[in-house]
Amino acid sequence: MQWRGRRQSRNIEDRRSAGGMSGGRMSGGGSRRGGAGLPIGGVGLVAVVVIGYFFGIDLTPLLDGGTSTSTSTASRPAALSAEDKEMGDFVAVTLGDTEQVWDGIFRAQVGEAYRPVTLVLYSGVTRSSCGNASGATGPFYCPVDQKVYLDTAFFRTLSGQLGAKGDFAAAYVVAHEVAHHVQDELGILSKVNAERARVGEAASNALSVRIELQADCFSGVWAKAAGQMLGSIEPGDIAEASGAARRIGDDTLQRNAGRVPMPESFTHGTSAQRESWFTKGYRSGRLDSCDTFAARKI
Repeated sequence: MQWRGRRQSRNIEDRRSAGGMSGGRMSGGGSRRGGAGLPIGGVGLVAVVVIGYFFGIDLTPLLDGGTSTSTSTASRPAALSAEDKEMGDFVAVTLGDTEQVWDGIFRAQVGEAYRPVTLVLYSGVTRSSCGNASGATGPFYCPVDQKVYLDTAFFRTLSGQLGAKGDFAAAYVVAHEVAHHVQDELGILSKVNAERARVGEAASNALSVRIELQADCFSGVWAKAAGQMLGSIEPGDIAEASGAARRIGDDTLQRNAGRVPMPESFTHGTSAQRESWFTKGYRSGRLDSCDTFAARKI
């Protein structure tokens, strides 16, 4: 992925240090089309972190020896390292790509302008309108304040512990969370979250899987358009993204955590499903190919 020296989004809220970026548009309250909902997410140390990242469970107490974390703002290191700065630049460029690409897709396929999301960079713990965000909860989109929350340390876990290496694997993570904002803009997320609140756990999990697979498909649509509009995609990038989708399936993560996969507990979909829907979106380049809710078999 060719990202260095390219346009960075201004819709970044950097809480990682006192000297970090603080500019950019601050998102308003609820969804454009009304409604807010639950954030769609997540034994050794690696297993604890992995389960927390992808099953939406805050496992911070297990990581700090049982002491619950009540801090509501991110810890602020004295200065960002060169690696931290580079990661911040990478996220800002990737977010900028999503803004340009989704604006084009919305105008062509939806007939409306796209309203960009704000992305919050933090380190350790920070506060969101959906509750505390921490390294254990992993990247997520909060529909209440319409912001994506990301601790860039996650990229090291993605590459080192999950084996999803490469710039575009990391870009896929950003694109997936932005895709939840796209769902929010289209009125899908609030509708499904309202339904999830009315049904039992098993049915709620099944709806969550379809939401997540649609976000994977939307990520594929974005990747297709990014290659066509920006020329930033390099050979091997799509394989990196589909490989990342494959490595974070519920079945694979549960297996890697030493557990027998339990389909009724899945909230994001299997590895095969996640890779398949990303690929479907990439091949079609169209939003209407991503209707996971109409699909009999996902």
